[in-house]
Amino acid sequence: MSKSRSELSIILRGVAKDPLGLIGLIIVGAIVISAIFAAWIVPYDPIGMNIPDRMQGPSWSHWLGTDNLGRDTLSRVIMGGQVALKVALPAVFGAMAIGLTLGMIAGYGPRWLDNLLMLFFDTLRSFPTVMFALAVVALVGPSLQTVVLVVMATSIPTYGRVARTQTLTLRNSEFILAERAMGASMVRILGVHMLPNIIGVLGVLAAMDVPTVIALEAGLSFLGLGVKPPTPSWGALLKDGYALIRQTPWLVVGGGLPIILATLGFTFLGESLRDVVDPKLRKNR
Repeated sequence: MSKSRSELSIILRGVAKDPLGLIGLIIVGAIVISAIFAAWIVPYDPIGMNIPDRMQGPSWSHWLGTDNLGRDTLSRVIMGGQVALKVALPAVFGAMAIGLTLGMIAGYGPRWLDNLLMLFFDTLRSFPTVMFALAVVALVGPSLQTVVLVVMATSIPTYGRVARTQTLTLRNSEFILAERAMGASMVRILGVHMLPNIIGVLGVLAAMDVPTVIALEAGLSFLGLGVKPPTPSWGALLKDGYALIRQTPWLVVGGGLPIILATLGFTFLGESLRDVVDPKLRKNR
């Protein structure tokens, strides 16, 4: 436990030394904290209608104005961050866990199993993500769980291929050959020796995939195929803002700005993590 904590502190210090990494860490931290404590932070009920205050501009009472039903835009933006992370985090980490397991098995197992799993990965990747998401959501109906499952299914091959490549690189290493000579099982070799050397690369990839998933969820919500209204989401805010852009631009700002900040934050953080985690890049710095 103390070793893992020390490694985590080293990574965080490395990220904090990089200006872009520090900016990304601050943005991501703000998004995560606001999503966790959204119920206590929001100044108004995000789904409560107040018709007399509809279509107001920014003021001290409503910092980002109100929509066509009088709902506070800032409150909906904050709760929309919670929805975005409820989709992105389970989808990304679920795909990473499944892809990591299958990728290590493919890289370390027999040749026929490797070919079978690669065929499975190729089959999943043959479907365009957006078109596959639209087809599944149109068939089973829009919901948070459907979006999570679609994103998870289409992301598994990416993590699986990276894990397989890393496993193939490590399987003939001296410490792996020594473990095999001592009779270590496949589970022990993969779980104890392979996993710590692979998880860092996939963690960096996951950090960069989070904004992609957030943008996909926002796109589905914009098309009316994401989370069901009146649940606030950034995509739904963009959809309402597009319809009312002649009356007020603040709904578009409220829906678009968080997506831009999330993309920048996770991208900066992922780039900085890559430089810290990758030993080759760390030597060159």
